Order: sequence, then C-alpha cells, then structure tokens
Amino acid sequence: MKKYIFLFAFVLSASIMRSQEIPDALRYSQDNLNGTARFRALSGAFGALGGDLSSLNVNPAGSAVFSNNQMTITLSNFNTKNKSNYFGTKNDEKNNSFDLNQAGAVFVFNDNNKTSNWNKFSVAVNYDNTNNFDNNIFSAGSNTNNSIDSYFLSYANFGNNGAPVPQQFVNRVQGESISDLYSFLGRNLPNKQFPRLNGFDAQQAFLAYQAFVINPADANNNNSPYLSNIPEGGNYYQENEVISAGYNGKLSFNAATSYKDKLYIGINLNSHFTDYTKTSNFYEENDTPLTSDDTVSRLEFKNDLYTYGTGFSFQIGAIAKLTNEARLGLAYESSTWYKLTDELSQSLVAVRGNTSGELPSEVVDPQTTNLYAPYKLQTPSKLTGSFAYVFGKKGLISIDYALKDYSNTKFKPENDTYFNNLNKEMRSTLTKTGEIRVGGEYKIKALSLRAGYRLEQSPYKNTAVMGDLTGYSAGLGYNFGSTKLDLSYANATRNTQQGFFNQGFTDGARIANTNNNVSLTLLFEL
Repeated sequence: MKKYIFLFAFVLSASIMRSQEIPDALRYSQDNLNGTARFRALSGAFGALGGDLSSLNVNPAGSAVFSNNQMTITLSNFNTKNKSNYFGTKNDEKNNSFDLNQAGAVFVFNDNNKTSNWNKFSVAVNYDNTNNFDNNIFSAGSNTNNSIDSYFLSYANFGNNGAPVPQQFVNRVQGESISDLYSFLGRNLPNKQFPRLNGFDAQQAFLAYQAFVINPADANNNNSPYLSNIPEGGNYYQENEVISAGYNGKLSFNAATSYKDKLYIGINLNSHFTDYTKTSNFYEENDTPLTSDDTVSRLEFKNDLYTYGTGFSFQIGAIAKLTNEARLGLAYESSTWYKLTDELSQSLVAVRGNTSGELPSEVVDPQTTNLYAPYKLQTPSKLTGSFAYVFGKKGLISIDYALKDYSNTKFKPENDTYFNNLNKEMRSTLTKTGEIRVGGEYKIKALSLRAGYRLEQSPYKNTAVMGDLTGYSAGLGYNFGSTKLDLSYANATRNTQQGFFNQGFTDGARIANTNNNVSLTLLFEL
C-alpha cells in the first residue's frame, strides 16, 4: 500500500505543457487540394489556366481570366480507408463524411476606356475546405518486445534535468484528490526549485504511479528511480485506436487585373481557421503468469486532444498568354502564420493481480482539461510554375510543378527551449519537396470530360516514415448555359508509419491510407 508523502508548496510560475510534435506541424502545412469539382477532376493543375474559383488557391491571377461574374458552391463526400499492419496483424478501418467543400463568387469589371491597356479588373471571395481531418485508424497485434511502461518510465525517470520526477509530485496528501494534484502539476511546473521539470512530464509519471503501473525502487528515497510493475518477457497484446475529426478552412479575398488580355496579375489575402479533435485510445494486456507480487495484467490509456486557432497568408501570381494557345503561370504562396491553442485530457485504467486473484481496477481519471498556452506555427512557403496549352474550344492540357521546403517549418517563440529543439529536429528530419499536377479536359459540345494525375513527394528525408502521395482524378461537366454542373472523383494513396507515442514506447503500425473524394459543383453566371 502506498504511503502518503507530504506535498510541499512551491512558488507558482507559468507552465507551457508540450504536446506539439512534427506530425502536428505537418497537419497544418499540407493541403489536400480540395475545391470545385472541375478543379479536383484536373488534380488541381490550374496555375496557368485560371477561370475557376478554386484555381485562386494556386494562382490568384486566375480571377482576371473570368469573362463574367460567377458563383459556385461545392458539396463533397470524403471517404477514407486505412489498412494497418502491426507486427503482422492487419486491420481495416473506414470513415465517411459529407461537407460543404467550397463556396465563392467572382465579379468582373471591364474597362471600356479604349485608351487604357488595363482592360479588366476582378475581385473574388472564395472559401475552401483545404483539409478534412475526419479519419479513423485502428491497429492491433502482439508485441513480444516492448510494453507501454517504457512511455511512462521515460517521463518518470528523466523529467527533471535527467533525474527521476520527485515522489512528492506524484503522491497525494491524505484527502487530496487525483484531480487536485494532476491540476497542480500542470499549473505550477516548472518552478524555481525544479526549473526543467515540465508539468506534462510530471503528469505522465503521476498517472502511472497512481495506477500502480510504476513504483519507486526505494520508497524511502524521494529521488529514487521508478520501476515498472508490468512483467517482462511476456506477449503484449496491444490495440491503438485514433479517431480524428475537424477541418482546415481558408477564406481568400482576391483582386486581379488584365493587361491587354495578355498578362494577368493577382493577389490573395487569406484567412485560415482550424478546428481539430483527436481521441487516442491505447489498450494493452499480457499473458505472463501471476506471481505472489502484484503485477499489471492489462491497462487502457486515453488521450483527448483539441486544437483550434487562426492564421494568415498571402499569395501573388501572374499568368502570361504567350499565344492564343500557350500560357505560362508563376505564383508564390507565403508561409501561413498560425496562432494555435491545444487542450488535452487524459485518463488511465490499470488492472493488477497476484496468485490470490485479480485486484479491483485502478481508475485514474483526473476529469481535468489541460489548457496549453497559445503558441505560433509558421508553415513553409510554396512556389508554383505552370504551363497550359488550350486547343481552342476543344480542350486543354495543363501542368503545374510546385516546390515547398518543409524543413523551414517553425514553432514559435523560437527562443523557447522546447520549440528550439523541435525546430532543429524538423530541419534535420524534413526536406524540400516537389509536387507535379497534370490535368486535361476535352469538350464535346456542352459536355466536358476531364482527368488528372498528382504526385507529391514525402516531406520526410526518410520515406519510411511517410511515403510519396499518388493521386488520380476524373470528372465531367455539363454546360446548361448560365448554369453549369460538374462532377468529379479523386483518389489519393500514401503509406505512413504511425508511432503510437512520441517517446519511450515508439513502436507503431504501418498504415496504407486511401482517400476517395466525390465532389459536385453547381455554377451560376450572375
């Protein structure tokens, strides 16, 4: 039975807890090329074409290509399938959702002054759901090497300057609730006596200690290292389920102009907003025979993360009509400067037993939400070069090539020790990528047939962590005159390695992800 140790009161100071990792940065740095059905059907290859509201996401000069006022609205179905392989055990998980994917309008003002070469001016407002986060991943299998106790021990034994978390932080005073101490650790660390002991570190040690997953090697030594109560050498059956939901939205305010209908120049001012939730539920049990000592036979660890915030970016671009058929495009998209806030809640349930039988479950549920201090994220900028060839009114072919250096991704403030180390890790782990998009369209009177291809390189130097993305698309459209109806289907696949936890216990599953998107766009000429 645990002895209660007096909890000393320390000088209070602000604490920034840590949940930010490289995958969190990439979540807001990568777009999924959502948009109108025509845009999706051509795999987003619109940098030298324009004339579509979602093309403004590639090149803002595209609004000056419009010949009249238009409004579009797009509904999409997002279907995600994940095939997981964890130590040879395979599982499938699917998710299906519907969303308002795009809505916008463009207004064209023609200059009838024949002495002016600037013959057109356009303004547009467009909303795109740039990323849909609805996703389910389930992994399960038998791990013969590692247990989740490595995760808790990594925090418990190396929290304070490489030393164990002092026991007075993880043991309750008589009558003190789990919620009280868990909240205290989150609010009041680091402090003057333990400046390098982060509140998140102490909370992980606290959860495991209260659930009897770990215990100090010497109960009489406050700075004793911790040992695991999960037996070694067994078969660890493990399950990890991750359920995410939310979106990343982008509202663009656009202005563009045309010079002699040969050169188009435009600018976007973009407002970004994100809302993301992720529930991670990890379960483990082992088949080691019970002994006279209490050992943990199974446990369940749950984490609920909620991230929300806003951001800003800008884009500039130009399209040059070399001939009536050939066009070149060049566009620059700035970094997106986000201000984000994270909220996290956790719980741990463990079951112990001995040769006398199974003991009651240890339920450690603080019922407390950690509200992290707001932080900033700067995503990498992007440069896109484009070429298009238009075959009169019969059709077209378009090619975009984009460059983005993910190693330039930054968490801020950069003078923060944790963010500084994380930024160094991203500079050494992430790399510059290329993305090619090819699209084509063929018209048969009022009917348009479309297809596209997309290849995006992995942002990681080690492509085993995340592979290249390959996408195909197709679609059709029908022109009713002042109204058009477009339909598209897009498919994208990518393989990733999903580590269940960021330190200590880093085993994970190989995930083959497939995204299918069906979009329907209704276009009105105003």
